[in-house]
Amino acid sequence: MIIYHKTPEEIEIMRQAGKIVAETLDMIEKHLKPGTTTGQLDRLIEEFICSKKAVPAFKDYQGFPASACISIDEEVVHGIPGKRVLKEGEIVSIDVGSIYEGFYGDAARTFPVGEVSAEKKRLMEITQKCLQAGIDKTKNGNKLGQISAAVQQVAESSGFGVVRQLVGHGIGRQMHEEPQVPNFGSPDDGPVLKPGMVLAIEPMINMGTYEVKTMPDGWTFVTADGMPSAHFEHTVAVTDNGPDILTLL
Repeated sequence: MIIYHKTPEEIEIMRQAGKIVAETLDMIEKHLKPGTTTGQLDRLIEEFICSKKAVPAFKDYQGFPASACISIDEEVVHGIPGKRVLKEGEIVSIDVGSIYEGFYGDAARTFPVGEVSAEKKRLMEITQKCLQAGIDKTKNGNKLGQISAAVQQVAESSGFGVVRQLVGHGIGRQMHEEPQVPNFGSPDDGPVLKPGMVLAIEPMINMGTYEVKTMPDGWTFVTADGMPSAHFEHTVAVTDNGPDILTLL
């Protein structure tokens, strides 16, 4: 396993890429209304990222046909935008990446469409807590497994399933770099975290079973039991002074 440690200068460029992603997610939230199609959202996201002198990171990545992954209710991740219309009461996970001056930023949030059920609100709240628990363990000298174990503990103690088939990842000049960042496992697993490591931490938490399956489009993952899923993600740098979230404004 080769882990690329970023210089302070490279991390600052990644912060700019991350800021663009954060601005994009803030922008698109205003358009999440019943009657809007996921294709319309994707066009807005692409135009916005390009207006910031950045490149949509997901467009054509390994053949993905859109600029954003937009996943609704039982769709976990990698939903392909198109003609699907948002409906009141759904939750929609939007995953966005940007390339700025050769470096990647990557983040995701799950949003409500209008008023959603108490169960869905709790799923989103717990998934955010999972992400924060993982970020809190992103410290110099910790094992990577401490991130994974923290996410799993919060999710499973709340009665939710932690997706195992999909994981977070290192990020930098490539979208996916070493190491992988599972959302489950032993705190003794994985490499020791060191300054300059940058990780995309992204809990994918299901209301029911942790098991997922792939749809015929070859991209979209859905929960095996058809229950809703939530997804939150930040790009986080390891520093001497604790975690540095690069996808915040």
